[in-house]
Amino acid sequence: MRTVIFDLDGTLADTSGDLIAAANACFRALGQAAPLDPAADMATAFRGGRAMLRLGYGRLGRPWSEADVDAAYPRFLDLYAGAIDRETRLYPGAAAALDRLGAAGYALGVCTNKPAGLAETLLTRLGVRDRFGAMIGADTLPVRKPHPAPYRAAVAGAGGTLARSLLVGDTETDRETARAAGVPCVLVGFGPDGGAVAALEPAALLAHYDEIDAVVAGLIG
Repeated sequence: MRTVIFDLDGTLADTSGDLIAAANACFRALGQAAPLDPAADMATAFRGGRAMLRLGYGRLGRPWSEADVDAAYPRFLDLYAGAIDRETRLYPGAAAALDRLGAAGYALGVCTNKPAGLAETLLTRLGVRDRFGAMIGADTLPVRKPHPAPYRAAVAGAGGTLARSLLVGDTETDRETARAAGVPCVLVGFGPDGGAVAALEPAALLAHYDEIDAVVAGLIG
């Protein structure tokens, strides 16, 4: 069965505002000033909580290590879980695109490096969890993207066929995941990295979700 697997943060939804707010709240809880900027640091937000914590610690002007990041990460997750959808919104046209793809007979799934519980909660609150036959998070398997196993699990869970599948994402991690799995990668151009994702040489670029039907049909039929 033809299958389309989606990344979540920066691909289906703009989650950056809530992610950065949680990271800044984490630093404030440690007695520090909020070091992250909601606009300038959007791209880092889509690379995950640890990436934001590293960036924040690097701006504090004092020595830090990965041990500091490890210690702060559980607090970050708790803070994020408590305010996961205050600002987060699906990208324009995403929900309608999922409906069209489903109606056209494509199996759909999510493969994200967000912890699975948080991803399940967010997709449910955004009203689209029922569109997906599979949801694979960062902690579903012992490995995470760009290892191909989570992607393969998402395809299998959705009832699809690997050889007739593709990944829609927004970062180099998604591009490397698709390469490792031997499938096409479509990268969105409406995230904070914008047109720069073209340098990653995806199979196709998506400027708006209105274009996804033709893009997917051209790549996997």
